[in-house]
Amino acid sequence: MGNDAPPRWDRRMQQRLARGEAAALGELYDRFASLVHSLAHRVLDDEPAADRVTREVFGYIWENPDAYDPKRGSLRSWVATLTHRQAVHRLRQYEADSARACGDEAPEPDAVERKIRDASTAARADYIVTSMPAPLRAALELAYFQRRNYRQTAADLGVTEDEARRRLRLGLQLLSTAHNHRPQQPARLTGPPPPAPPASAPDHPIGQPGQPGRPGRTNASPPGRGYGRPL
Repeated sequence: MGNDAPPRWDRRMQQRLARGEAAALGELYDRFASLVHSLAHRVLDDEPAADRVTREVFGYIWENPDAYDPKRGSLRSWVATLTHRQAVHRLRQYEADSARACGDEAPEPDAVERKIRDASTAARADYIVTSMPAPLRAALELAYFQRRNYRQTAADLGVTEDEARRRLRLGLQLLSTAHNHRPQQPARLTGPPPPAPPASAPDHPIGQPGQPGRPGRTNASPPGRGYGRPL
């Protein structure tokens, strides 16, 4: 979509990561850390939890650069998918832990699943809005955040009324995919842990079974990069 990195950059980045270039991971982090953190925070509504998911996502990419297939989409989209999957997994874990602590007063499973689905949908909707082409995003922001009708939207954007209606229709069609998505249980990741995980962190399931970590990599974060917060 509008903010996706050029495919050539995507392929080059994957090649550099596969060679174990710590500087490449730093560049990837500079470009996508704010996206990863904001998506994780939208699902989890918790700063430390979003920090943790950010570490896990970039750790997984560092260990498994070949998991990305440029033929299936942009690197930005792939990173967002990993983040969404991991954040939903963590939310399920937190809700399960909370239910065990509450005992008989725990919420019903259906209520928990609704909470997870709502958080997942909100995160996907945010990502879709920020990723769609700027003309569509501008039309949606005017119509739904500033409460402008399509005639006012057309005037504000300097386009015809037909064009304003077209942009709004396309934007809404893209947004509808967020509501049609159902969060899935991710497959468990096998192989070495990511760089510098928290000491008590369990394995994190972003990926497919049987994908080993990259050989020759260490469990240390690349020099000069902090993985707790986005830059």
